[in-house]
Amino acid sequence: MPRKPRLFFPDQAVHIVKRGHNRDPIVRCRTDYEFFVDCLKSASKNYGVALHAWVLMTNHFHLLASPKSDLSVPEMMQWLGGYYARYFNRRYGRSGSLWEGRYKASLIDSEAYLLKCYRYIELNPVRASLVEHPEQYSWSSYGVNANGLSSLRGNMLTPHQVYLDLSNDVNKRLVLYRALFQDELDRRSLVQLRRGINKNRSVGSPEFLLKMRNIHK
Repeated sequence: MPRKPRLFFPDQAVHIVKRGHNRDPIVRCRTDYEFFVDCLKSASKNYGVALHAWVLMTNHFHLLASPKSDLSVPEMMQWLGGYYARYFNRRYGRSGSLWEGRYKASLIDSEAYLLKCYRYIELNPVRASLVEHPEQYSWSSYGVNANGLSSLRGNMLTPHQVYLDLSNDVNKRLVLYRALFQDELDRRSLVQLRRGINKNRSVGSPEFLLKMRNIHK
């Protein structure tokens, strides 16, 4: 059976996940983390994908992004996956696929779920028990979005309008964003975001889901 095509739309936020083959590590040392971030920065810039949030874990990564065109995400992910895999295989004398099949992608309703997706992504290291608070984890966008720190390897984030709408004042916006992390993501939202990304399904309000279903027909 042919694979169902995934549709992307200009400026429509999408949650993306790509995992290592058999859940094997895709990074082994700081150099790997830094190289991956460099690749991500180049890929997002070269293929017209605005990054809003990201996290790099030991065996997978998450992105929240908005493409400039319907081809931006597929082209970025093809280049990123291939370029980084060639680096990793050369460095560790391995061959074969680094990745577990295709990347997963879930369109996100900006009004209802965008900030929840920010939190879902940046709280990954906490849920994995790597750290107690997301600010303790170096390889994510939390430091930029919550504390106004400079992005790793230079500025690579584009704030989404929903994030900017937290406040016109930068300092107040950072305070309000940090406040979102005082509580865990509610169970219902966690399940919806996980189900969405695992099944390549849109996540959002009933109206948003109906609109996406009609587009996919």
